[in-house]
Amino acid sequence: MRLSTCILPIATGPAATKEAWQRAELLGFHAAYTYDHLNWEEPFLDGPWGDAWPTLATAAAVTSTIRLGTLVSTPNFHHPVTLAKKVLTLDGLSDGRVTLGLGAGTDEGDSRILGGDPLTPGRRADRFAELVEHLDVLLTQDVSTLSGEWYSAVEARMLPRCVQRPRVPFAIAGGGPRGMRLAAQHGQAWVTTGDDQIGRGGTVAETRAALATQIARLDAACADVGRDPATLEKILLTGFTVDDVHSAAEAFLETAAAYAGLGITEIVIHAPIPGTRFEMDDRVYCEIATLGPELALLGSARS
Repeated sequence: MRLSTCILPIATGPAATKEAWQRAELLGFHAAYTYDHLNWEEPFLDGPWGDAWPTLATAAAVTSTIRLGTLVSTPNFHHPVTLAKKVLTLDGLSDGRVTLGLGAGTDEGDSRILGGDPLTPGRRADRFAELVEHLDVLLTQDVSTLSGEWYSAVEARMLPRCVQRPRVPFAIAGGGPRGMRLAAQHGQAWVTTGDDQIGRGGTVAETRAALATQIARLDAACADVGRDPATLEKILLTGFTVDDVHSAAEAFLETAAAYAGLGITEIVIHAPIPGTRFEMDDRVYCEIATLGPELALLGSARS
């Protein structure tokens, strides 16, 4: 299991931004991700909130080894051509250290900023599938002309090609059948925050049982498309379930070991933000960062 962190884009000024990402690398995390939203929920709604891509470009400039990426980018305000160009550019700036996290988005928050009627879950899934499929083509071809229900591209050039070949890895979020199938077909990783129906209101046992069910469905989706489930990484973004990941390094290690046993191969903890669901003593965060070697030894029950 790998240990990564997530840094929300709330730093103000270049010094604070650079320090946050350099620190993640110095602490030894495998990867550092950020959210790709125009804004997010309370208590962040009316506070500082930056754009993911300039933030990640800054991170690429001040780090050299840590992987960088989004958890996650959505079709709520991205077109596949412009998103592909951002990804391609960042992959070059970072010398091939980018993972593109992708999700369908919800009908709340930044989905309404650009106007338009809310979409049903089925229509969001339709749009998301087309986004992923177009990105797959755009990032593996020099020139692409594409047409679909939601997006089109006319001689879109992606030059030079990605440093990572055949393209940057996709980490695809999806708890439903269609999202899991997309992950099985196009993803190098699958992303989960746990079962939304249980969330932070369930018990630890319910949370872990729900995740085990999700992973079983994901394995079935892989089988349906003829893929070995072991070839698909499984990323858990913490902070959205009842699990104790913030109180102490020992508690985090116990939780991570339980999830490794279910098949999770990468666990992500948010950098501390006082007064939010991601509140944590900074000393504990630093202690958790030292657990990378121990987590790397955790075997998966499905390996």
